[in-house]
Amino acid sequence: MMLRHRLATTTISILVAPALLLLVARSAKCQSLKEAPGDHREDARSKKTTDSQTYVLVGAGDIASCKDLSGAKATAKLIESIPGEVFAAGDLAYERGTIEEFRNCYDKTWGQFKNRTHPAPGNHEFYGAKDGSPYFDYWGAQAGERQKGYYSFDLGDWHVISLNTNCSAPGLGGCGTGSPQDLWLQHDLAEHPKSCIVAFGHHALYSSGVLKSHAIHPELRQLWLDLYKAHADIVINGHEHSYERFAPQDPYANFDKKNGLREFVVGTGGRNHDPLGFPIPNSEARNADTYGVLKLTLSPGKYKWEFVPVPGENAFTDSGEAACHNGKP
Repeated sequence: MMLRHRLATTTISILVAPALLLLVARSAKCQSLKEAPGDHREDARSKKTTDSQTYVLVGAGDIASCKDLSGAKATAKLIESIPGEVFAAGDLAYERGTIEEFRNCYDKTWGQFKNRTHPAPGNHEFYGAKDGSPYFDYWGAQAGERQKGYYSFDLGDWHVISLNTNCSAPGLGGCGTGSPQDLWLQHDLAEHPKSCIVAFGHHALYSSGVLKSHAIHPELRQLWLDLYKAHADIVINGHEHSYERFAPQDPYANFDKKNGLREFVVGTGGRNHDPLGFPIPNSEARNADTYGVLKLTLSPGKYKWEFVPVPGENAFTDSGEAACHNGKP
């Protein structure tokens, strides 16, 4: 009787042990797949927070000066620790936007984020070549169609638009009523009637820079009218090498809390600092001596903003949140 019991026990052990080993092996394999470094199956471009419907869009304009890369390196360091999509709002490689300047200056700083960056051209992108060809050569399809340079994409419930604000650039056809970009923008917005909307480009319709011909660009009003009519939420620009946030306003600079566009001027990517003049109407926050990036956290029906400064840069910051106009009630 004792012998039978021992035999049964031995038989069960022989059968169970391999099964347990197989179960442990499978568990270990699954764990290693989850934790393996360098596993990029979950693309860092699209997942930004624990909420799968929340996205991060971060960036600035006026970035890499080949004369001094310290500012661009400092702002690049900020983005290294901020997963999400990157916007680059023009004047990316100084002084003339040549292919050498893109390779030797922009690429050595913000170029590390190239695969998750959405660019817009600035005026310096057209100094080395009138058609901006080095800019389009460097970015390829990421920059949109050559000579046009405007395009759009979606981040969850948010529709993001990159504009070409160089209205006199060859082949663009201007920015006025009936221009190719105006007609494209109207059509693009009409296809996203329920989306929250953020647009970015280089030049600002309004800013408080000292030289008004550099700070204010009325030729962009038609594009703002299109965005305003579609209940867009945010417009981001650079050009002025400073930071400024405006209260929601209409295309004619009238305060409009309900339907207005909130404009951010973020020419703080590292080129240098420009002085600010007296604040123009609706200017709510301003700084002219801090490099940094604007971080937008885009969620269904709402957004948060945060200006993230380079450490030690005068401790300036700015943050807030708001509901989007087309968000679900």
